[in-house]
Amino acid sequence: MPTLFRFVVTMMTLAGIAYGTMVALAMFVEPKKAEITVRIPPEKLNPKKN
Repeated sequence: MPTLFRFVVTMMTLAGIAYGTMVALAMFVEPKKAEITVRIPPEKLNPKKN
């Protein structure tokens, strides 16, 4: 039983660290905002039907 308890505590600790890391990334890291332009060929907008 002590081995199972130690395993569960270790998994909970690792989960807490992972959760804390995700929260920190979400709070402190801002994504770069950039304008994106994509050219679409006219053939794809109005495909010719046979």
